[in-house]
Amino acid sequence: MCFDFDARPPAPPEDLLLAPIAGGAGAEVLELTSADGTHFSAALAESSSDRATGVLIFPDVRGLYPFYSELAERFAQAGYHAIVMDYFGRTAGLGPRDEKFEYMPHVQQLTVPGVQQDAAAAIAALRQRTSARSIATVGFCLGGFESFLAGADLPDLWAVIGFYGVLAGERFGVAGPLERAGDIRTPVLGLFGGADQAIPVEQVEEFDARLTAARLDHEIHVYPGAPHSFFDRRFEEYAEACEDAWRRMLGFLKSHMG
Repeated sequence: MCFDFDARPPAPPEDLLLAPIAGGAGAEVLELTSADGTHFSAALAESSSDRATGVLIFPDVRGLYPFYSELAERFAQAGYHAIVMDYFGRTAGLGPRDEKFEYMPHVQQLTVPGVQQDAAAAIAALRQRTSARSIATVGFCLGGFESFLAGADLPDLWAVIGFYGVLAGERFGVAGPLERAGDIRTPVLGLFGGADQAIPVEQVEEFDARLTAARLDHEIHVYPGAPHSFFDRRFEEYAEACEDAWRRMLGFLKSHMG
């Protein structure tokens, strides 16, 4: 399953953080407008860094809830302006979402083009509100699926990252990252759990092989014994995997975005 409502993102390793700033603000909730006129919510965390780099976060099936607003703040602490978008403006109105939100009826109404329209609006807001010009995406579960597909469909992305991103598209009635691996145009980092019952390791290996066949710059890493949604501060047994994931992710962004 995806994160519980009280989950919290692991903190990045201290040696990769910027010096703290007194009185630093948390993520700011925004109301954005998509190309089709849809109003949806997002949360923006601006970094004190002068880097012209930013991250768009695709959340899991629960949309804009506290885990991801805090994750945006963690990226800002590591030097990357960050914005996290909600998926459900078309069917559930504005967020953020709380633990009472019944997300599955709204997940079932999502379309990849609709999510990508909203993602484009979120990227535009990130660029308008911050110094970010080079943009990467990072997503979790459903968001990993959307992040990988963004690498095929959204222009001007520098890199895409997926944590236990869904690979096969049949459950959504579309071609997924596994089927569209040859269409992805940006460097890919995929982080998966070896004990994830929803995403078999054999499927991860096939994704890796197809990216290799496409001659795409990519890194796929599987954490043995880690389940789906291992990236959670509460899980002490996966603390090493979480730290390694942060180091891989921030190193990947640095190498591909400067």
